[in-house]
Amino acid sequence: MRRGNRTFELDMTHGKLIPKVAAFAVPLMATSILQLLYNAADVIVVGRFTGPEALAAVGSTGALINLIINVFLGLSVGTNVVAANYYGANDFNNAQETVHTSISISVIGGVLLGIVGVIFAGTFLEWMGSPEEVLPLATVYVRIYFAGMPVNMLYNFGAAVLRAVGDTRRPLYFLTVAGLVNVVLNLVFVIAFHMGVAGVALATIISQLISAVLVVQCLMRSPGFVHLDPKKLRISGEKLRAIARIGLPAGCQGACFSLSNVLIQSTINGYGAIVVAGNSASSNIEGFIYAAMNSFHQAAVTFTSANVGARKNSRIRKTLGACATLVTAVGASLGIFAVLTRRFLVGIYSPDAEVVAAALPRLTMFGLSYWLCGLMDVLSGVLRGMGATILPMTVSILGACGFRIFWIYVILPIAPSLMLLYLSYPASWILTGGVHLICYLKLLRRFPASPDEEREELSA
Repeated sequence: MRRGNRTFELDMTHGKLIPKVAAFAVPLMATSILQLLYNAADVIVVGRFTGPEALAAVGSTGALINLIINVFLGLSVGTNVVAANYYGANDFNNAQETVHTSISISVIGGVLLGIVGVIFAGTFLEWMGSPEEVLPLATVYVRIYFAGMPVNMLYNFGAAVLRAVGDTRRPLYFLTVAGLVNVVLNLVFVIAFHMGVAGVALATIISQLISAVLVVQCLMRSPGFVHLDPKKLRISGEKLRAIARIGLPAGCQGACFSLSNVLIQSTINGYGAIVVAGNSASSNIEGFIYAAMNSFHQAAVTFTSANVGARKNSRIRKTLGACATLVTAVGASLGIFAVLTRRFLVGIYSPDAEVVAAALPRLTMFGLSYWLCGLMDVLSGVLRGMGATILPMTVSILGACGFRIFWIYVILPIAPSLMLLYLSYPASWILTGGVHLICYLKLLRRFPASPDEEREELSA
C-alpha cells in the first residue's frame, strides 16, 4: 500500500458520508470562492475606480473566456475521475501515469489556448456584439488574460490531481496566498499606476502564476499517488484516452453551456453598457453561490469514482443523497441571503444607481432558483463518476443548452424582456435535472451492492 501524506488524503470508501463530503467540499468551496475573487476583484476595482465602461468590459468577457477554456477544463475532470478510480483501487503505478500525463496535457493545452485567445480576442468579442464603447477595453483584458493561460491550466490540473485523493485543503492554502496578491496588485496597478483594465488582467495572471508554482511544488514534494517527477513527464496514450473519454464530453458539455451563455450575453449586449454592467455585477455575485454549490458537484464526481474503483457500489446512491442534501441546503441559503442583501451586494461593484437598478431583477431570479442548478450538477457528477460519459453530456446539451437557444429564438420574441430571458435558466435546470435523475436510476441497476457490502455498511 503506497499511500502518501495521510494528513491531507481522505478515505472516501469507508465511514459516514455526509461528514466526509463536507470535509471534502468546504475547503474546495473556499478555494473556488477565492478563485472567483480574482475576477470579482477585477470587476470591483475597475467599477469603482475607472467607470461603467471598464466594468462592462471586464464583466462581459466571462462567457467568452469560459467558452474557450472549458474543453481543456473538462479534461481536468477526466483527470480527477481516472486518478480517483486508481486511488480507490490502490493502483499506484496507473495513478502515477495518470498524474504525469495530466500535467503534460495542462502545459500543452495552456499554450494552445493562450495562442488562440491572444490572436482572436477581438474577433470573438465582435461576434458577441460587444458594445462599441466596451470593445477596445474588453479586447485588452481578454488578450492579457489568455497570455497567462498556461499557468491557469497547470494550476487547475494540479488541483484536480490532489482532489482525486481527497486533498482539497492544500489548494485552498495556495489560492489564499495568490488571492491576496491579486487584490493588492489590482489596487496598485489601477489606483497607483492608472493601468485600468490592463492592470487588473495583469494582476490576475501574476496571481495564477503563483498558485501554479505552489501546486507544482506540492506535487513534487508529496510522496505516494500524487508525486510528480519532472523527469517522468510524458503522455501515456492509454491514460490520455481514459482521461479524454471522461473529460472531453465534460468539456464539450461545459463549452455548450458557455455557448448558450454567450448567446444570452449577446442578447444582453443589445441593451447597452449600463445593462451589461448591471448584468456583470449580478453575474459575479451569483458566481459565489455557484462556486459553493459546485464543490458538491466535485465531491459527487470524486466520491463516486473512488467507490466505483473500490467496488463499493452501495455507497454510490448514498453519495448522491449526501451531496444532494448539502447542495440544496447551501444553494438555497446563499440564494436567499443574496436576495435579502441584493442592493448592498450590487453596490459593492458599482455606486452607479442605474447599474444597481439594472442588476436587481437578474439577482432576484437567480437567488431564488439557483439551488436547482446545484441539484442538476450533482446528478451529472454522479453519472460521470459512474463512468457515464456521453450520457450526461447529451442530456445537458439538449436539456439546458439546446433549450436555452430554443428559448432565445422562439419564446423570447413572443414578449421580449430581460426577465423572460433570465427565466430560461431555471426552466433549463428543472428540465435537465429531471432527465439526469431518470438516467441515474436506470444506470444504477448496473451497480448492485453485494451482501458483504451491505453488512459492512450496517456495521460501520
